Amino acid sequence: MAVKYKLLKAIDISGLSFLSPVVRLVTGEEPAKQVREIGRFIVVPVVAFLVFLWLWSVLAPKHKTKAGEVPTPTVVWDAAGGIWRFHERESAKESAYQLTGPDREEKLTAARARLGELDALEAGAKEQLDAAEASSKERFDAIVAPSKAAHEQAQATARQSRRDRTAALREKASAAASSPDERSALLREMRAADATAEVEKAKVDALKDAYAEAQEVAFPQVKSARNALTRLAEERQFLVKYIDMLSDNSREAKVAVAKQKLDEATAAYDSAAPDADLYKLGGAVLKRQELLATTEASQYAKPWTLPKQIVRSLLCVFTGFLLASVIAIPIGILCGLSPTFMAATTPFVALFKPVSPLVWLPIIMIIVGGFMPDPENHWLVVAFGKVPFIKDYKIDPMFLSSAITVALCSLWATLVNTALGVASVDKDHMNVARVLRLGFADRLLKIVIPTALPLIFAGLRISLGVGWMVLVAAEILSTSEGIGKFVNDMYTNGSSQSFAQMFVVVFIVGIIGMLLDRIMVVFQRLVSFDTAQAAI
Repeated sequence: MAVKYKLLKAIDISGLSFLSPVVRLVTGEEPAKQVREIGRFIVVPVVAFLVFLWLWSVLAPKHKTKAGEVPTPTVVWDAAGGIWRFHERESAKESAYQLTGPDREEKLTAARARLGELDALEAGAKEQLDAAEASSKERFDAIVAPSKAAHEQAQATARQSRRDRTAALREKASAAASSPDERSALLREMRAADATAEVEKAKVDALKDAYAEAQEVAFPQVKSARNALTRLAEERQFLVKYIDMLSDNSREAKVAVAKQKLDEATAAYDSAAPDADLYKLGGAVLKRQELLATTEASQYAKPWTLPKQIVRSLLCVFTGFLLASVIAIPIGILCGLSPTFMAATTPFVALFKPVSPLVWLPIIMIIVGGFMPDPENHWLVVAFGKVPFIKDYKIDPMFLSSAITVALCSLWATLVNTALGVASVDKDHMNVARVLRLGFADRLLKIVIPTALPLIFAGLRISLGVGWMVLVAAEILSTSEGIGKFVNDMYTNGSSQSFAQMFVVVFIVGIIGMLLDRIMVVFQRLVSFDTAQAAI
């Protein structure tokens, strides 16, 4: 029983109240009631989500865009796998570049063996693709042929009709009298002929679109076989580069070459004749020494992958969130303690709270740029570049601009809730504090802030959610490396695969936002004094 109540308390604190009926059912508490609750809070949402996925898979292929069909859930899932494979392979290349000794030889042997296996796998995949295309050719032609014939027939009919109308109008024009009425009638007929031509053109265009759509019909077995062959080709491309990183282009190999050239330059300098150009030979030695030092410290130029961009976005949003909290909480406390200070602050809240991040960001970028005319050598960037974890995520003016924009857009909820929480402190508590002659600091730290904490954390929860929403827009506009930059790159690419990857980002942003919200719910519940369930 003690375990049961501990679980229920943990569920209550985390705001995951839909799990409570499961715990109660397992412990035998009112089984019929718990089954109903499970059906209401677990089964119904799951069914609703499955219906959503079904509608998405049915409706998505019906809408065509310049990037192809709207991706279905299956395509989006495959795109998510592609994003992860790209991340793993780039990480493998980075690791391969730094490997030395027996580990490098072991990985190199395994990679070459896998590359040899791909020959047979690709041959089999090609055979499957040819067989799938052959089996579907008759059905494909049956779908395409009627559309093609209808389009060609309509095109020929429209062309002949236009020629006949033109000839008839030319004949009438040459035989028309000079009276204004006949000329007006001729203009009306010409206008009507143009309208008829537009109608025929629209019909031909519609049939052309239908013909193009028929040509794009993809049979599942053909599509599956083509995807399998594409994945093998991508793996081959990776293995070729991976083997290159493990052999000639590995850091160990480059260091060996650099050392050999340094030894040659040093030997040439040491054995030079008295009348030789020692200045030139000495300069060569120094250059080889610098090259060796640079090579020994070199790293693989790993491109930004989505997992790394997600981490950078989280760093950015928490930087902005902490900055917003440092500003909002003290001001909110002062507002709650002093009606005069609140009156002075209210106009600023009303004025700046509705301002969009798309307005703030360019202004902040200009201001930050003014403070950092030479970003690479600025003391703040240099300092962050020495921090072990932070240095890998490129803290630059664009990062700082995005974080400040997040702070400016998210601090208002914390400020308002803090002021409300402080202002609602029971007056009796304050009177007791005065009777006990507690100083301002004691009243603030022992009465005001503890009492206001639930509302302060409610404001922090809202602020973090707002900051996460603002961040993606800020990164898109500032082209700062992060989730927003990934979305912008995929939009610029414009391919069907990029379109599917943008849908992947939708779910990633939603899941991360949900997790951040759950974390804040836990903190909010831990400092709350009531037993009410957390808001959804």
